Amino acid sequence: MKRLGLIGGTSYHSTLEYYKAINAQVIEQNATHSNPELLLYSITMDVMRRQEQEEINSVYLNAAKKLQEAGAEAIVICANTPHMAVEFVQPQLEIPFLHIGNSIGKEAVQHNFKKLLLLGNRPTITKAFLKDYLIEKYNLEVIIPEEEAIEKSHYFVSDELTKGIFSKEAKAFYKELIEKHQNTIDAAILGCTELPILLKDESSKIPYIKTTDLHIQSAVEFIIN
Repeated sequence: MKRLGLIGGTSYHSTLEYYKAINAQVIEQNATHSNPELLLYSITMDVMRRQEQEEINSVYLNAAKKLQEAGAEAIVICANTPHMAVEFVQPQLEIPFLHIGNSIGKEAVQHNFKKLLLLGNRPTITKAFLKDYLIEKYNLEVIIPEEEAIEKSHYFVSDELTKGIFSKEAKAFYKELIEKHQNTIDAAILGCTELPILLKDESSKIPYIKTTDLHIQSAVEFIIN
């Protein structure tokens, strides 16, 4: 099995999901029923909250290099938003990132989804690092909510979900937002690693692209294969 490096901490709730699920799925799928070697570097969430790109790039480059030096053969970032650092960091590494955009794009292509609603915090929704990645590499149409909905989504992600608060208000907001777009989209990207946790027991006419689950699946496939 390959040794995987994880960069977590934003938030630790999503990091726990990654760590637990990767171990469980590898054990289930591996013929020897053995758990994988995982290297975890957990950074403080304050780095992402400040949203200073140079600081984010520097912190993630440092974390990635330490994981590489420790023997990681690839790196997974246990969150969506920090992928804004990948374009800067990847050329300075000898090992690959397992980019969450590839997990999303492959799922969309497999199910012939063309138009996707992108949900998450403000940076994930509005910046280019995920939206343009999906457009350029997978020829997808990415739709974003209106400004008021972006602001409200950012509040729920930053002030509730990343703090482990999964409120009825947040659940109702995202369900209503998806329903509002259901006639113009093929699927909704749950582009915050806590969103699949929030909506895990909810049914929907519109398919959910659960970034956390898909990214974990990519990690497991890398480790085993």
